[in-house]
Amino acid sequence: MKSQKSKTQLATFAMGCFWQPDYIFAKVKGIVKTRVGYTGCDPKCKNPTYEQVCSDKTGCAEAIEITFNPKQISYNKLLDLFWKNHDPTQMNRQGPDIGNQYRSAIFYHNEEQKQVALKSKAKYQTKLIDKSKKIVTQIIPASEFYPAEEYHQNYLEKTGRVCHISTSPFKK
Repeated sequence: MKSQKSKTQLATFAMGCFWQPDYIFAKVKGIVKTRVGYTGCDPKCKNPTYEQVCSDKTGCAEAIEITFNPKQISYNKLLDLFWKNHDPTQMNRQGPDIGNQYRSAIFYHNEEQKQVALKSKAKYQTKLIDKSKKIVTQIIPASEFYPAEEYHQNYLEKTGRVCHISTSPFKK
């Protein structure tokens, strides 16, 4: 998705708990803004709360929406950060966090992002240390993004708490 005024684009990723990805991406040059929230929800689900998402009945994923300047950082570089900062071989979980809301997903905003994401997934599949594992990351169209409650925004900055993101399964 491109903004005519600012020439920025959106990227939306689900990597398990959304606090750690927010902390990681917010510090990257070329990222204009991040916000955490819920997406990939069941179409009947509107404006879910954190408690509803944690019930594992909304179909929503905890996700990060990234506004970035493609002249400063490419979508491909964002994907590199995505792959290297969680374990995309774990189905509906990251570390001790279990449930559909913790799935690994790339929500593409246009056909170009879809193609780049598919190529990136194939590249990272070959980089897995354990060749018997498969990347289970969904690559699906972006849908309505519902911002999480304010206390979740910049959560690690505010609290210093640690988020449970699994170690990257890729060769360094």
